[in-house]
Amino acid sequence: MALDKNGIAQRIAKEIKDGYYVNLGIGIPTLVANFVREDIQVEFQSENGILGMGPFPIDGEEDADLINAGKQTITALPGASFFDSAMSFGMIRGQHVDLTILGAMEVAENGDIANWKIPGKMVKGMGGAMDLVASAENIIVAMMHTNKAGDSKLLKRCSLPLTGVGCVTKIVTNLAVIEVTENGFKLLERAPGVSVEEIENATEGKLIVEGDVPEMKL
Repeated sequence: MALDKNGIAQRIAKEIKDGYYVNLGIGIPTLVANFVREDIQVEFQSENGILGMGPFPIDGEEDADLINAGKQTITALPGASFFDSAMSFGMIRGQHVDLTILGAMEVAENGDIANWKIPGKMVKGMGGAMDLVASAENIIVAMMHTNKAGDSKLLKRCSLPLTGVGCVTKIVTNLAVIEVTENGFKLLERAPGVSVEEIENATEGKLIVEGDVPEMKL
């Protein structure tokens, strides 16, 4: 059974360690904050200027002035701080963020990522994605394994304009957990009920499979 978006976020939350400073990108990554273990201390950073983001607010308790980089209303945990973009990007460029979780439209087997533009479609700009992928050393991508037409989004080479080159370390999709290695995509875990063959058929890039691949635990 393939995971839904919440399942992907729940699995990624297991990658977060005590004391981490984490940046959450737009889309599926924003859901990760809802699944972090309660026994660890984590600080979520948003490039629009907040450190200490909490989960999404309860309906009726939203504060329109309190938003993340994706313009979604959020909550702030006790001790949270607010600052300008210069300070925020100083944190990112200075490599003070331990883990960056991003969505993507395509990822290549060498770790290239395309997540900001589809040619011919209007976009406001790349936003903070360029700084995040250029500065972060630990980038996990949250994405669907295939597009709506059933074509793979894990490719030999990206066809869309790149956001960053050779920067992705791990990918969690609705089908699998995959590590990006020098030799290609390495299959680490498969979603419950999903076969290795299904994952191979859904992956255009080189997929390395070693031994029995365990089912992921949520």
